[in-house]
Amino acid sequence: MKANRLLATASVVLGIVTFGAAFDASAQQSGAMANGQMNMSSGQMAMPAQAGGTTSASTQAFEQNAANMMKNMSAPGYTGDTDADFVAHMIPHHQGAVDQAKVELEYGKDPQMKALARKIIKAQNEEIAYMKRWQANHKESEGK
Repeated sequence: MKANRLLATASVVLGIVTFGAAFDASAQQSGAMANGQMNMSSGQMAMPAQAGGTTSASTQAFEQNAANMMKNMSAPGYTGDTDADFVAHMIPHHQGAVDQAKVELEYGKDPQMKALARKIIKAQNEEIAYMKRWQANHKESEGK
């Protein structure tokens, strides 16, 4: 069982490293820094400054939210309990969507995008609540 977990973890890490290297190489070849490039090791997006050398408040908020989401998604360890691991990592992913939608509501101008952001916040908060309830019940059933 431990060998299977170790093999699965190594496969995931290798896949992430391989994807990160391929992504970085592809980004360099396509000049992606001009359009923004994801730093696979930190989960942060390197965005170019707007004309005049400043980064907009919304871009700063999006970047901070993305970095927080990546950090929070990486925080829980993997236990081998597929269901519990799925929920533990999806909660911060969904929270990241809520946080990004809030940036749209604060800074966005398009009424359709603002309406979408409100729908995302509602749906993701409902799913977060569901997953947290499941976690609480799952922990209780493990203790029995």
